[in-house]
Amino acid sequence: MQQEIRFATFNVCNLAPPGARLYDNLAPLSPEQYDAKAEWTAHQIDLLDADVIGFQEVFSQAALRDVLSRTRHYRDAVQAGYDAPDGPERLLPTVALVSRLPLAGPSVAYADFPAGVAMPADGHPEDTTLSRFARPPLHVQVILPGGHITDVLVVHLKSRRPDYRHGDGADARSYALANLRSLQRRGAEAVALRVLVSDLGTSGRPCIVLGDFNDIANAVTTSIVMGAGAPCEPGADLPEMRERLYDCNAIQLRQDYLRHVGYTNVHDSTYMTIDHILVSEHFHPASPRAIGAVQDVLYVNDHLLQALPQASDHGQVVARIKLLNIVNDA
Repeated sequence: MQQEIRFATFNVCNLAPPGARLYDNLAPLSPEQYDAKAEWTAHQIDLLDADVIGFQEVFSQAALRDVLSRTRHYRDAVQAGYDAPDGPERLLPTVALVSRLPLAGPSVAYADFPAGVAMPADGHPEDTTLSRFARPPLHVQVILPGGHITDVLVVHLKSRRPDYRHGDGADARSYALANLRSLQRRGAEAVALRVLVSDLGTSGRPCIVLGDFNDIANAVTTSIVMGAGAPCEPGADLPEMRERLYDCNAIQLRQDYLRHVGYTNVHDSTYMTIDHILVSEHFHPASPRAIGAVQDVLYVNDHLLQALPQASDHGQVVARIKLLNIVNDA
């Protein structure tokens, strides 16, 4: 049986066919620009060498399939995802998953928040009740070596970009309120994702949530997704462990703080890690119900300082998990 598995997350930064219209302030890719981006992305995927990769900012599943055809190790991998056209000429960003492990069934994209989760409007004409994900998370059931079915969610939460309204000025007040609205939207998505993870957790299956959270691991929004707040002592067989997710970077066995260079984004000369891989207790070395343990987390980010036009503006994250010799009796 395969003893080690790798999970990765990769924000590919606006992967779309040449000529496709994405944003008003972003020119479509020329055929030459697309070819350079596809080749760079394919090389990066091979470099990750992960069994399962979650992708963000995929504007076209066909473009991602073309990228996979340019790889050495993923031409026969399974691809799951969806397209989100916005009218006849514009595309919207989505998430996707590519797996060299078999899937237990078709993927599901959750567009709507779970029942009872919504961010109410504040009375402004442009505000409506927020009850849908801007980029629906993708749920895929992956069959691990040994037979364990694992729920994998690929996510891309609301960006930190200020959420301006029509007619807002350029003053500090407008900027602060726009940032607050952006945070509220990301917070609502985090709560919806937390409820979704909790609902999936009733099955008792392992769960992995990976993607672009647009905030650091200690942020309130990321903590909401992880279900932080309940007491959990290492090694204790507490029911609270069943409810929580854990940042792979925090629980990895091979910690080396002196060499820690884990960042996935550079903004205004600030180095941040906003792309994460979260796991259920099934991959926590302190859990009595563990079927594996996170060995280490790798950050592929050298390209962020090279300013290559074809490269992503995000680093990639890879978590190596050693499987325990446990037979699945399900």
